[in-house]
Amino acid sequence: MKVRATQRSDYDAIRGIVVATGVFNEEEIDIAVELLEVYLNDSKQKDYEIFSCVNDENAVLGYICIGPTPATTATYDLYWIAVNPAVQTKGIGTLLLQFIETHLKQKNGKLLIAETSSTQKYDQTRIFYERKGFEKLAQIKEYYKPDDDLIIYGKYL
Repeated sequence: MKVRATQRSDYDAIRGIVVATGVFNEEEIDIAVELLEVYLNDSKQKDYEIFSCVNDENAVLGYICIGPTPATTATYDLYWIAVNPAVQTKGIGTLLLQFIETHLKQKNGKLLIAETSSTQKYDQTRIFYERKGFEKLAQIKEYYKPDDDLIIYGKYL
């Protein structure tokens, strides 16, 4: 497995992974696809970087999307990380995150922020972040909707 910059040929696989996880609602899927399209269609944009984890046959197993947080000098947002459910728990999410941490350190990044939901369907996401050294920095009650808080994690690099 290796991590590389996302290519146009990855589009269908990434969209399929986002849908297949069963975690994201239709609006979230649309947002993930929109960011992917911005990245693929505008080589001059600086808001998003997207990387794919691929196997030896160049099949996409997962992807990660980050971007600099506006009005900061060394903070980045982790917008999306998703792994094909057929290969989850095989270290792909860890490999993607390690790649990003190294990438950001090379760019003098200091803090990686990840926002997620408090709902049960995001339990594994929160566990993943905590196992990877992220700390819970804030929780905003009913941010998304009633009984759905925003949880903000951060990892200092």
